[in-house]
Amino acid sequence: MNIASNTAPSLRDRIEEAIVSGTLRPGDRLEEQSLAETYGVSRTPVREALRQLQEAGLVEIKPRRGAAVTVVGPAELIHMFEVMGGLEAMAGRLAARRLDEACKRELLSCHEACRAAVTQGSDAYYYENERFHMAIYRASGNPFLEEQARALHRRLKPYRRIQLRSLNRIEQSFAEHDKIVKAIISGHATEAEQALWDHITIQADRFHDFLAGLARDQ
Repeated sequence: MNIASNTAPSLRDRIEEAIVSGTLRPGDRLEEQSLAETYGVSRTPVREALRQLQEAGLVEIKPRRGAAVTVVGPAELIHMFEVMGGLEAMAGRLAARRLDEACKRELLSCHEACRAAVTQGSDAYYYENERFHMAIYRASGNPFLEEQARALHRRLKPYRRIQLRSLNRIEQSFAEHDKIVKAIISGHATEAEQALWDHITIQADRFHDFLAGLARDQ
């Protein structure tokens, strides 16, 4: 697969997409020569792309051991999902207060797309679910919050995808979406905030299911 540009930023995007889509999984080794051959570039832009991905937290580089897709431990995952829950809860609260007609239409459209994807499997639902959450970030009317939420959302993508593979999680997720949408549309800021916090944070039983799914995928 030859990329149009040999610059590190475009290569970084390709490798990042392979990580967040699950093509490259947590713990997978990232050999410079193999990546150079795969993407049709020299090792220099590969090295720079891996350095940038290390800064983003997606890649870990160790002396004499090379690079690998970052493996996040259970405790750190809980902490990251807690922060994600806080950002999304804030976005939901602001969206309920500031929702305009354009954002309302987008949110309802994304919600219906999620409804249609429920029976199509975890991957189909995963992509519609992502668009649903992005719509809430935009509806918050706070560009800085949207930027921060998007960044952490992307960092957690591999794990959010795996979480959806837990038994009955897609159906449960959509039911939670329905509650979120109703709260935002009705202007109930506190309810929207709590619904999004509950939706994102991993509670005890769900976390055990999540870890089991993660173990199967590695």
